[in-house]
Amino acid sequence: MATFGHRAVRCPGAALEIEAFQHTVAAHDVGREYRVLAGLSAAGLRVPRPIALCDDQDVTGAPFYAMEYVAGEVLSKVEIAERLSPEARGLVGVGLARTLADFHAHDVDALGLGDFKRPESLVSRQLRRWHRQWEGSKTRELPVIDDLAALFATQMPEEREVALVHGDYHLGNALVGLDGSLLAILDWELCSTGDPLADVGLMVAYWGEFGAAARGDDGLFREPVTDLPGFPSASDLAREYADASSRSLDELGFWVAFAYWKVAIIVEGVYRRWLNDPTNGSDAGTLQPAVARLAGLAESALATRWTVTANETTHPLG
Repeated sequence: MATFGHRAVRCPGAALEIEAFQHTVAAHDVGREYRVLAGLSAAGLRVPRPIALCDDQDVTGAPFYAMEYVAGEVLSKVEIAERLSPEARGLVGVGLARTLADFHAHDVDALGLGDFKRPESLVSRQLRRWHRQWEGSKTRELPVIDDLAALFATQMPEEREVALVHGDYHLGNALVGLDGSLLAILDWELCSTGDPLADVGLMVAYWGEFGAAARGDDGLFREPVTDLPGFPSASDLAREYADASSRSLDELGFWVAFAYWKVAIIVEGVYRRWLNDPTNGSDAGTLQPAVARLAGLAESALATRWTVTANETTHPLG
């Protein structure tokens, strides 16, 4: 993404290793993403306002679109997050969860995205897609991945409602103000439709990865941002979402497990790319042990039931 004055241009291009691998699995369709932003922006939701789409590849070599520039921070580093007060950090977590509930509250058809719906459930589609991806990118046998896929197939929840699902909802895709306000959610290229708890599961799973997990040699991220004072816990995020959406979180354990499993497969793909060409990531070799760790977290999450009452959430993440 490039910025020009008060405009930003979005086109297929370089990305972080994990994001880049996801884009190889789902080609980045900027026209589709433009439609999503247009629908969400028209509904008054927190996304950059799209301005114009150009699908003439002769202009830049690839389709692109221009969107409103949102002046905010992505809290990818501790030094950035330290510019916020502890109180502001708390507001970031609240905003992340409540903004997700806002997205899920809007009818897909009313957003002009009704053709995104599919007859098959989201989890069925995703399970088949990511297990196939594992078979194509694995660098060694890891039976827990296949075992989890089998468990997911027998325990998948019924899809009782269909919402627009971001598909990669986490702190790294949020622009925030120094006062803790959530300004915009970015990167909608992986969005789909289905059970809204799929996004909640990803939000919860990634929150820990941005925190204590980043201190280890098998972390996905380099800095433990959400370990700073003031940031809420994963359970706080879940409770905020439940309060804002009035949805039950009884099946959230499944979706947290599925999120960890999916991210484990993505990380394995990044590692495979690095083995094939070490120029794809300067330190991607450190990601190999993360795959087994994430799969273990998936097993634990699948065996745990989340419950939410009034102002209390119980879950396995402390």
